[in-house]
Amino acid sequence: MKFPTPAASGLAYAGLLMLALAASPAQAGMQWKWRDASGATQYSDRPPPPGTPDSAILARPTPSSARQVRVVEPASAASGAAGNAPAAAKTADPELEARRKKSEEERVARQKAEDDKQAKVRADNCERARGYERSLKDGMRIARTNDKGEREILDDKARNEELQRTQETIQSNCGK
Repeated sequence: MKFPTPAASGLAYAGLLMLALAASPAQAGMQWKWRDASGATQYSDRPPPPGTPDSAILARPTPSSARQVRVVEPASAASGAAGNAPAAAKTADPELEARRKKSEEERVARQKAEDDKQAKVRADNCERARGYERSLKDGMRIARTNDKGEREILDDKARNEELQRTQETIQSNCGK
């Protein structure tokens, strides 16, 4: 068996040392460094949490060594950045994109259900107001209860005021 000479082992040691030193800057170049709200210095391979001011970010990864990281924004902020959507979609992984799409579809469905519910309430209010308007215009006796719990019959002045309020309700709920 042949053992390496001292010069050869020293050369191997120097090679390993050079390799270790060369790897360190690359690793350090991929690190984010920032101060959190409590003032502690944080290190990570991911960007600081949203809301961290730029003045608190002490170091960013170098462009050559930084991997692409896609920050997912809330739906309201994402709608304002519609021009960036195609570029961002190319960097997203399929599972994340599928979850985002499903979440957006659920949000649209909830909004549609809420809009339908509001439309039904407006239609009901419109129908009631139109019926009340007919009663006011036909001259039917209309009674209401006052603050003391007593029943009052509307006179002409009160009928006109009630008709005006009813017409405003019709305008706001019936559209046309």
